Amino acid sequence: MFTGIVTAVGRIEQTQPYESQDGSGGIRVRIDAGNLGLSDVQLGDSIAVQGACMTVVALGENSFDVDISRESLRLTVGLDREGAEVNLEKSLRVGDALGGHLVSGHVDGLGVVVGYAPVGESRELIIRAPKEIAKYLAYKGSVTVNGISLTVNRVKDGGEGSDITINVIPHTQNMTTLRNVNVGDKVNLEIDTIARYVERMMQVSEGASAGA
Repeated sequence: MFTGIVTAVGRIEQTQPYESQDGSGGIRVRIDAGNLGLSDVQLGDSIAVQGACMTVVALGENSFDVDISRESLRLTVGLDREGAEVNLEKSLRVGDALGGHLVSGHVDGLGVVVGYAPVGESRELIIRAPKEIAKYLAYKGSVTVNGISLTVNRVKDGGEGSDITINVIPHTQNMTTLRNVNVGDKVNLEIDTIARYVERMMQVSEGASAGA
């Protein structure tokens, strides 16, 4: 589990193909950890990279390697381009402060940035979320964008999905990869875990009522 509070911005140093046991293959990615600090990281630990939970398979002095399957590459963005900056967060430990919200690091879908303009000192970020996850997005609810815990300020439903509006304060803009985002870019989205459980409870409740 993670919190969506980005603690460092790293950089993809190297990518190279690998062959997995099932033959599906993928890429091994070496990431410069920036200011993350790896002294307490061990092989097998989880680190969220641009919002996607990855397992550390090799460690360097200030870098780590992760293996990314073709399926993960298909479902995410920003993990396969050498030189690209990536948001980093170590997994949540018992006793850590929960500054954002509970994040699993499992990307639910890709959104498209349709607006990103200054509003006072902040910036207004508008993301078009696909239909399949739009129903989980609510006013004042939480959403994870490229691994960043953010609050939804407005939801506008449409035929192609829903447009969510988010206020990005200067600190978040400067300390994450949102500083590199442009209109038209795709972003990794993860819905709030609580929304999953609410939907499941409603399904079970409706099923029980129908069978009564």
